[in-house]
Amino acid sequence: MSATLAFGERLEGYAVPVLNERAVRAAAGIVFFFAIVSFMNAWLAGNFQPTRVFVVAFLIDFTIRIFVNPRFAPSMILGQWMVRKQQPEYVGAPQKRFAWAIGFVLAAVMLYLVVIKHVIGPINLIVCAACLVLLFFETAFGICIGCKVYNWFNKEQAQLCPGGVCAFEPARGSGGTWVHALVVLAFVGAVGGWTSHVAGNDPYARAAPQSAAPAIAQAPTDAAEAERCKVPDFAKVLGHEEKWKLHNNCK
Repeated sequence: MSATLAFGERLEGYAVPVLNERAVRAAAGIVFFFAIVSFMNAWLAGNFQPTRVFVVAFLIDFTIRIFVNPRFAPSMILGQWMVRKQQPEYVGAPQKRFAWAIGFVLAAVMLYLVVIKHVIGPINLIVCAACLVLLFFETAFGICIGCKVYNWFNKEQAQLCPGGVCAFEPARGSGGTWVHALVVLAFVGAVGGWTSHVAGNDPYARAAPQSAAPAIAQAPTDAAEAERCKVPDFAKVLGHEEKWKLHNNCK
């Protein structure tokens, strides 16, 4: 296989092809940024156009990563440039290819649902959430969830894992003690209490002018529109009625 189409680099002293983990994490952060922007546009504003653009870009990027060479994937090029002054941390390429294949499949599913079929429903939310979780864990913690799944299906276990997790055994209590857990719980409780206080004392809501009479909801113009805007059961179960109406341009 030519160097152009190779997946990972063959370096002296490493038993398997490797990738620079620093560049991989940087690329994951870049992709995560655009993923969360497009997701929030769809979730909060009912605007799925950024999602349709992102899904195609994501699929192209991962196609190049898996079937051509990660070195030529746009996100990897940008990630490598961002960390060019950092010492490389080489990790095994085989498990990364498996993990990225999971991302590729999720992107292909979203291409069919969102771009081709314009489907709106809970499956989109689940697939998008899965992508965001995988990307976030990769860039924030250096945890490759797909790499862990790789070990379930391969006799030869992953080598050269990020942070040395394949071989490293942490000391007992290295993740914290019950005192640390209490600190986190106290923090969450304090923030939750403050959130409740803020929600009940919104100065902008008090300052908003009160309408003399409640607005009269406009009925759909015809039976077909009424049927189209009927909120499905899954949206009611999820407490997603208003979002469903927003996403489907229903009043």
